[in-house]
Amino acid sequence: MRMAHSTAPLDSPAARPRLPEGYRARRGLNWGTIGLMYTSYYLCRYNLSLVNKSMSDEFGFSKSQMGAIITSALLAYAVGQVLNGLLVDKFGGKRAMLIGATGTVMMNLAFGAASFWGILGLFIVLRSIDGYFQSFGGSGFVKINAAWFSQKERGTFAGIFGFMINLGRFGIFNFGPAFLAGFVFLGMWSVPALHWRWLFWIPAGFASLVAVCFYFFVKDTPEEAGFHGVHKHEADHQDLDVRTEVFVVMKKILTNPNIWFFACAYACTGAVRQGIDQWFPRYMQEVHHIALNSPQLKWLGFLIPFVASLGSVISGWASDVIFHGRRAPVACILYAAEACVALLAAQVHTVNATIAFFVALSFTANATHSIMGPAASMDIGGRKMAGFAHGLIDAFQYLGGALAGALLGALIDRNWGYYFYFMVPFGFIGAALMWHIRHRTDLKGAKH
Repeated sequence: MRMAHSTAPLDSPAARPRLPEGYRARRGLNWGTIGLMYTSYYLCRYNLSLVNKSMSDEFGFSKSQMGAIITSALLAYAVGQVLNGLLVDKFGGKRAMLIGATGTVMMNLAFGAASFWGILGLFIVLRSIDGYFQSFGGSGFVKINAAWFSQKERGTFAGIFGFMINLGRFGIFNFGPAFLAGFVFLGMWSVPALHWRWLFWIPAGFASLVAVCFYFFVKDTPEEAGFHGVHKHEADHQDLDVRTEVFVVMKKILTNPNIWFFACAYACTGAVRQGIDQWFPRYMQEVHHIALNSPQLKWLGFLIPFVASLGSVISGWASDVIFHGRRAPVACILYAAEACVALLAAQVHTVNATIAFFVALSFTANATHSIMGPAASMDIGGRKMAGFAHGLIDAFQYLGGALAGALLGALIDRNWGYYFYFMVPFGFIGAALMWHIRHRTDLKGAKH
């Protein structure tokens, strides 16, 4: 969109500057390549949920043991987000995402190979290391795009961020079952049913190819691509250097009270989001006795990432346009709706109703995921400190998400009836936290 120069306040959409010729196309190439890189991260992350039951059947692992693998990865991701967020702000997002891609490729190859031994401890170690490397992705993604987008575009960008994430989930949830069941390609080549280890090897190969394109096409800042002073009217963009010292970043971000409200609420997002993504295939298999390649699960594998993308885009647009850059009011509504949906899902147990509830929960969880993580962290940290701001907020998401591993696994080892009730309190807590800061506009300080 091309906006004319204006004397309108900077918090008005009319204040957005005219963008230089060619800037939109170059930015599109940049974030499209970054998004594809992050999509490949997700192919390498959500493969475990599809093989959850297969691993249990092959090696005799209980749900709590499978949950231990999930929790270890999420905790390592959380720790990595804090540590790597600082490194991203020091060294830049491009380098960080390449390091993460290299690590997750290696660990997915190793995890598939570990299937020849079937040792629980080995799976836990490999998935934990993978979780650490995966944590370079989100902060690197946000760091780069904080430099390329205006503050008034960040909510919408967060929706695009969510779309790229969900493209990876769509890919693994739809193509993964096909590889496990076998299929005919283009009506000519028959691909036999593959062992579940291939769901780690194939995504690793895809991520490797994307990383090569990423290396050549992505630039950390518009200035590196030849565009100068694009958003110079904004405080975030007045300092062209996107790198800064670790202790400066820590002091600035950790003493900001707003970040703790978002971080704690984001933990609630993580508990529900991971509760869905890590367990919904097995829930449908064991509670409703539906095969992974059944029409119902194929539809669910399509609808969950589809509505997640829709929720990301709508919530980002609403926070930018309706609430003028405020994320908390939108998140508050979504959290409250999420709690109500989860409570209702615990009461109704038909197949079609369960599919509808999974879809609705995916909408709410991923809508808060996009505006709470990338958008809010860019608002708080700006282009110099967005890496650590995102890392800290996202670390809490995965600390909350870790509860959906071993703890939820232990609960559903006893009875699947606990499953949806597990999600209810997180929706209410998230809504209460966001209600408290619903009027705040300046997230860089304590202003209301």
